[in-house]
Amino acid sequence: MREAYTYTQNSQINVVFNRKEENRVAAPFPMDEKVSHAPLEKLESSLDQMVGMSDVKKMIKELYAWLYVYRKREEAQLKVGKQSFHMLFKGNPGTGKTTVARLLSDLFREMEILPKGQLVEAERADLVGEYIGQTAQKTRDLVKKSLGGVLFIDEAYALARGGEKDFGKEAIDTLVKQMEDHNTEFILILAGYSDEMDDFLEMNPGLPSRFPMIFTFPDFSGDELLQISAQMIEDREYRMTAEARKRLSRHLNQKILEHDAHFSNGRYVRNLIEKTIRRQAVRLVREVRFDRESLLTIRACDLATDDDRFLLNGEDTLNDV
Repeated sequence: MREAYTYTQNSQINVVFNRKEENRVAAPFPMDEKVSHAPLEKLESSLDQMVGMSDVKKMIKELYAWLYVYRKREEAQLKVGKQSFHMLFKGNPGTGKTTVARLLSDLFREMEILPKGQLVEAERADLVGEYIGQTAQKTRDLVKKSLGGVLFIDEAYALARGGEKDFGKEAIDTLVKQMEDHNTEFILILAGYSDEMDDFLEMNPGLPSRFPMIFTFPDFSGDELLQISAQMIEDREYRMTAEARKRLSRHLNQKILEHDAHFSNGRYVRNLIEKTIRRQAVRLVREVRFDRESLLTIRACDLATDDDRFLLNGEDTLNDV
């Protein structure tokens, strides 16, 4: 039986169950059976490792609950709606969009919604060709590669840029057609900045109605960025001194106060930590001797914040160490 369900935060979430039609008689439903939620336990374990994003996490857990319950309704031969499930991810870079896309692709596979659950990541260059006819073929090939899984297109609004002679619009039109032809065979996620995504949806009148579920990824707070930094440092087997942590906290909170509309959040933090580790390495090379503790420790002077030119332009300016 080919079934689906619909739910939303704003009356909008659509999930598809792909089942072959088969004649069967409804069996008694064992309501008192012991329930196993292994996919949920795996999901929660992954979510617990993610800093912030409380609303996104809540929506993901609600999605699991609906998937589970509607599977049970299907088994009991109760009514469920039949619709497709595609979504939009709105937010600045480094807010966890790609991470959540991977998490959802795994969940869809675990819940047997998608047979493969592979995540295919793409951008404008993967869809848009250089001559007439190439764009449509590239887009169809990309969708074919994504069948049974999730196609994740980051900075999707870039397809709408380039002027009248650009082939981006052809890619959009082809995507819409592929969504019709393979409605239940893959899930399409379009991601990007909130305002740009809103403008992008106006490019084709058929787009908005095809993306009933919208995830909004807010920027991280200063405290959340500090948690992410500490997690990255610990994962790399380093640790910060108290003074380094204090200085990093001040710097990150200052970045938040600057209100940069396109601040790259976790991506900014990752780059800062990688530069900091390189800075620590140069400091250690200059020391006469160092021990295991020194190899582990990130000091305040190691932090490669914006006002430090060290390694940002390939320059060695460690005169203050």
